[in-house]
Amino acid sequence: MIKNIKYVLVLTIFLSACSNTKYLQPGQKLYTGGKVKIVDTDSLKKSDRKALEADLTPLLRPKPNSSILGLRVKLYIYNKTRTNKTKGFKHWLNTKFGEPPVLASQVNLEKNSQILQNRLQNKSYFQATVSGDTIGKKKTAKAEYTVNTGPAYKIRSVTFPKGNESLDTAIAGTAGETLLKPGDKYDLDVIKTERLRIDAKLKERGFFYFAPEDIIMRIDSTVNNHQVDIFVAVKPEVNDRDRRIYTINKLYVYPSYSLRDTALHLDQAVPYRWYNVVDRRKSIRPFAFKNTVLMQPGEVYNRTAHNNSLNRFVNLGPYKFVKNRFEPVASDSSKLDVFYFLTPYQKKSIQVDVLGRTNSANFTGTQININWKHRNAFKGAELLTFRLFGSSDVQFSGQGGGFNVYQVGGEMKLTWPRFISPINIRSDNAYIPHTNLTLGYTLINRTNLYTLNSFNGSFGYDWKQSVHKSHELNLININFVNPANVTQLYRDSIRNSRNPALQHVIDRQFTFGPSYSYTYTNTTEEYRTNTLFYNGRVSSSGVIAGLVSGADTLAGKEKYLFGSIFNQFVKFENDLRFYHKTGPNSSIATRLMVGVGVPFGNSTLMPYSQQFFIGGSNSLRGFRARSIGPGTYYAGRPEEGGFLPDQAGDIRIEGNVEWRPKLFSIVRGAVFVDAGNIWLMRGNGAQPGAAFGKDFYKEFAVDAGVGLRFDVSVLVLRTDLGFPIRKPWLPEGQRWVIDKIDFGSSAWRHENLVFNLAIGYPF
Repeated sequence: MIKNIKYVLVLTIFLSACSNTKYLQPGQKLYTGGKVKIVDTDSLKKSDRKALEADLTPLLRPKPNSSILGLRVKLYIYNKTRTNKTKGFKHWLNTKFGEPPVLASQVNLEKNSQILQNRLQNKSYFQATVSGDTIGKKKTAKAEYTVNTGPAYKIRSVTFPKGNESLDTAIAGTAGETLLKPGDKYDLDVIKTERLRIDAKLKERGFFYFAPEDIIMRIDSTVNNHQVDIFVAVKPEVNDRDRRIYTINKLYVYPSYSLRDTALHLDQAVPYRWYNVVDRRKSIRPFAFKNTVLMQPGEVYNRTAHNNSLNRFVNLGPYKFVKNRFEPVASDSSKLDVFYFLTPYQKKSIQVDVLGRTNSANFTGTQININWKHRNAFKGAELLTFRLFGSSDVQFSGQGGGFNVYQVGGEMKLTWPRFISPINIRSDNAYIPHTNLTLGYTLINRTNLYTLNSFNGSFGYDWKQSVHKSHELNLININFVNPANVTQLYRDSIRNSRNPALQHVIDRQFTFGPSYSYTYTNTTEEYRTNTLFYNGRVSSSGVIAGLVSGADTLAGKEKYLFGSIFNQFVKFENDLRFYHKTGPNSSIATRLMVGVGVPFGNSTLMPYSQQFFIGGSNSLRGFRARSIGPGTYYAGRPEEGGFLPDQAGDIRIEGNVEWRPKLFSIVRGAVFVDAGNIWLMRGNGAQPGAAFGKDFYKEFAVDAGVGLRFDVSVLVLRTDLGFPIRKPWLPEGQRWVIDKIDFGSSAWRHENLVFNLAIGYPF
C-alpha cells in the first residue's frame, strides 16, 4: 500500500508539471521552441537539408524552458516556489532549481531571421532568404522560420600570392595543403581555418610576429554558374616586423624565478653548451636542461620546437610554473633572445592518503599511504619517492571468517628525466623520457593461513612517442616471493584438498627478466565519435639463464640461481577497448582482453604472481573475485569456517560491453554484460576441466547487471550489481541459467547477486 502511494505521488508531481501554463498572466503565451523549415526540396538532397536544419536550429534565441520527457520540471519548481523573500529554503529552491518561463513575447523573429540568413550566406547560400512567423495556441506559441536557400556557390579557383618577397613565397609554398578545394562549397568557417593553417606553417619557417589577421581572402562571386574565385593575399598595411624571418640569438634559463626578482642578471649567466643558466642560488646543475631547451642559436624560429620546449620544462618535474619571453635583439634586427623563467615547487613534500574499498569477495578494507617526495634529489631534476603503506581487508560476511588479509611494506623509486644509457639517445618531441629505478618490499599476512615476503625491483625506461603512443621498457624486473609462515590449518588443507592451487600460492617464486609495453590511445579526444585504447605487453623470466644452464624440469634438470629455483616463462597480454558515442550524453564501451603465459624449461606452471585471475569489480562483475575457473573446474563453496582459495590460470580471455547513459546531474547509469574465463596451459588430474582446449568458447562464464556512476570530477564512485547468466562449471547443456533468475527469491539473491563498490570506471 505504501509503495502504491509513492507511485501515485510521483505520478501526480509529473502530471502537475504539465500544467505550467495556468501560472501565466492574461495575454502571455509560453514559448515552446523554434523550428527551421527549408522549402528548397528540389535543389537540396534530403540529407543536406536535414544537416542544414540541424545546423541552423541551435542559433535560435531564446531557448525554450528545459524539459525531461516533455515535462518542464524546472519551470514547475519555479512556479511552485515563487516568493518575494530574498532568502530561505523556498527562495533557494526557486533560484537554484527553478527556471522562469520563457514567453513568446521574448522572441525577436526579425533578428533570428537575420542570424539564420547570415549563417546561410557564410555556408555558400548567398541568395538565401528567411522569414519568421509565430504559430500560437491558447496558452503556448512556437516560432517557425521558412528558409529559401537559393543555389549554393562553389569554389572555381584559389590563387595564392605570386610576389617575390619571402613572405609571399612562404605563403605560396603552403598551397599544396590548402583546405580550399575547387568544387567545394564556399564556407566561411573553412576560410578562417585556412588562415590559421597558413599562419601555423609560417610559424615553422621563422615568421615569429606574423598573425592570421595579416591574411586577406578576396572573394569574387561575379563569375558564372554560381561560382567564386578566391584570392589569398597579404594585407598591404602589414608592417615590416610581421614580414621578417627571425632566428634565435641567445637562450637564457632562470631556474629560481620569482615575481619579486624581475632583474635579468645577464652578467651572472653561466654558459652551458648552447644555452645560458642564471641561477644565483645554485639550485640545479645546468646540464639538467639539455633535453628541454630544443632551440639553438642560429636556427630559424620554429613554433613546434618552441612549444615542445615549454612542454618539456613543465614536465621536467621541479617546476610548477613556466614563463617564456622572446625579445628582439635590436629594433632593426631579425634575431630573438629567448628567456625561460621557471618557478619551482617546494623541493620536499609529504602526503598521507587514506583509502577505503570493498570487493565482491566480501572483503572490506582500508589502506594508508605515506608518500615522501624530493623533486630535485641530486640537483639534476631527479624525483626521489619513498612510500610506506599498510592495508587491511576484513571479511564481515560470505566465506567464513578469520581469514583477513593484512599488508605492510615500502617502496623507493628514483626517476631521472632523461635516458640513462651508455648510448646517447636524443628525442626532440614534446615529451620528457624517464629512467626509473624501483625497489620494494611487501609483507602479506593472511591470518590463520600463511605469511609471505615479497621483494621486487626494476630498472627501465618510459617515453612517449607522440600524443597517442607511449612505450615502457624494463631491462630487468626482479620478484622474489618467499613464504615466512604457513599454518597447520593451511598445510592440512593442502594435504586434504585435491586443489593444487593451495600449494601454488605458497610456492617460492623467483622471476627475473625484461618486459616491454606499448600503449595507443586517443580517448582524450572527446570530439571523436569513436575512440580506441590498446595496451600490449610482453614479459619473460629466466630465458637466457635457462638456455645457458640447460634447465628442463620435465627431464629432471631443475636449475638454481642464488640458491633458488628460478621461473622460466614468456607472457603476452593484450587489452583492447573501443568507445562509441551513441549521443551527446551516452556511450557504449567495450573491452577485449587476451593473455597467455607459456611456462617452459625450468617451469611447468606460471608462478602464482604472474598468473591470470578473473571475476570481481573490474572484471566479471556477476561473480566473486578470483572465483571462476580455471576452465570448467569448480572449487565449490567453502565449508562453515573454511575459506575459498583464489583460482588462477595461464590463459585468460575476457570481453565486456557496457552502455553508459547520463541520467541526470552527476549521475550516469550502466547496463553491462561480461564474459570470459581462465585456463591452465597444462592440465592436471586434481583440477579436471582446467586445461585449455579447442572447445574453450563453450567454457565462458557470462554475467549481466546494472550500475550507477557518480562523477564528482575529482573521482568517479561506482556501484555495480551483477548476477551470473552462464556458469561454466555446470554440466554441458545446463550452463545457461537465465531461466533460473528469480529476484523475488532470497535464496537466489544470496547465491547469485554480487554488489561491487569501486572507484573509477572498470575500463
